Parts: sequence; structure tokens; C-alpha cells
Amino acid sequence: MLMERFGLKGRVAIVTGSSRGLGQAICIALAEAGAEVFGVSHGPSDQTKKLVEEAGGRFEYIGADLGDASVLKVVVDKAVEVYGKVDILVNNAGTIRREDALEFSEKDWDDVMNLNLKSVFFLSQAVAKRFVAQGSGGKIVNIASMLSYQGGIRVPSYTSSKSGVMGLTKALATEWAKYGINVNGIAPGYMATDNTKQLREDEARYNEILGRIPAGRWGEPSDLAGPVVFLASENADYINGFTLAVDGGWLAR
Repeated sequence: MLMERFGLKGRVAIVTGSSRGLGQAICIALAEAGAEVFGVSHGPSDQTKKLVEEAGGRFEYIGADLGDASVLKVVVDKAVEVYGKVDILVNNAGTIRREDALEFSEKDWDDVMNLNLKSVFFLSQAVAKRFVAQGSGGKIVNIASMLSYQGGIRVPSYTSSKSGVMGLTKALATEWAKYGINVNGIAPGYMATDNTKQLREDEARYNEILGRIPAGRWGEPSDLAGPVVFLASENADYINGFTLAVDGGWLAR
């Protein structure tokens, strides 16, 4: 019975940032748990579609710039058109800009905040309205960051946006729990993705970071599979507003 409650058969999940990295791994994990997946990405998600189908799942996607708030309702409407409903939303799409705070531009600030925080709220709002209309509740999982807890270096807009994601997760959970909607977050640590490519190519910085991770390695996108499936499942029905660190022990040190 317990293991059956981890299953997501018959559920429909929207995953943003589905074309690569964490988003791709999340799509595969949800599909392996039985969900039908609707991806959203700025570019093609053909590789994700291939991998999900190889895992025995169904995957459809839409190309969209989530930094443009006008497309968010369109995304939800399209997912419902394709699958008939939506049960799970994973807000994974994000971007980062690196520059000293003294030199940071308004454009870099706005680009990051619009995608990393503004789109998370308004897409969650659109999906929550669908959940309420369906009368069946739902799950929202926001991908926050270790920098939801810490300041970081040369990433002022990213840190601000991800701190905002953790706060927003609490705020929405508080308001929407009465509708049977669970809103939780995951805070990945240092992951081997495109967002950290610049750091990983700096040998000194890479080794400095590695030396501080108790697990002794950088995270892989697949490390998010279990936590995402758990928070999207019935086994997380009484978890509301919490952001789970998946960081190899970084924050504990």
C-alpha cells in the first residue's frame, strides 16, 4: 500500500524547463512513476520526449518563453487540451546571470526575476485555478536553490529570485491547502548542469566547492528524481510549504 501511494499512474504533470538538465531528469522520473508529462521549454524538448518514451511514458511539449507572463495561461490550456486535465506542476525553468553586484545591470536583474520568480507565481496561479475547478486538489513542486538559504557570490538576482521562490512556496501553501493543493519546494545543491558550467570549468572553484560537500561529489540531475516523485505523490499529502534541500549535505556543514 505504501509503495502504491508513490505511484502517479493516471496523473498529468506539467514540467517547465523540460529540454535538459534537471527538468529532463524530472520528466523521466515522473513518467517512470506513471505520470503523463507535458513539458514546457524555450527550445525543443525532442531529446526529452525520446528518453521518456524509451522509459515507457508519454510526453508532449510546447515551446514557450515563460519570461513573458502572457503565455502562461496558454501553457495550461494547451496541457488540458492534450491530456484533459492537470494534476501536478513542477516549476523548474530558471536562468542565472553572474556579475559583481556593483556592476549588475537592470536587464540581467529583470531577466532572472521574470523567469525565476514571476513566472512561478503566475503559472502556479493558473494551474491552481484549474485544480480548484477540477475539485481534485493537486501538487505543485517549486525548484528553489541552496541559495534560497544562502547569499552566494556574484549572483544577486538569482539569489533574490530563489529566496523568493522559497517564500512564495510557503505563502501559496498557506492559502491553497484548504483546496487540497500541496505546494512544496526542492533546493538543489551544486548540480552538474548547464547553469554551473562556468563554475565547473574553473578548476580551483570546482575543487573548492567539491571539498565542502560532505557527500564528496557534485549532484546529478537524477538525484532529484526521488524527491520530486515523493512530493508529487499521495505520500506527501500532509506536507505543505516545505523546501527540501537535496545538496549532498552542503547546508548541514
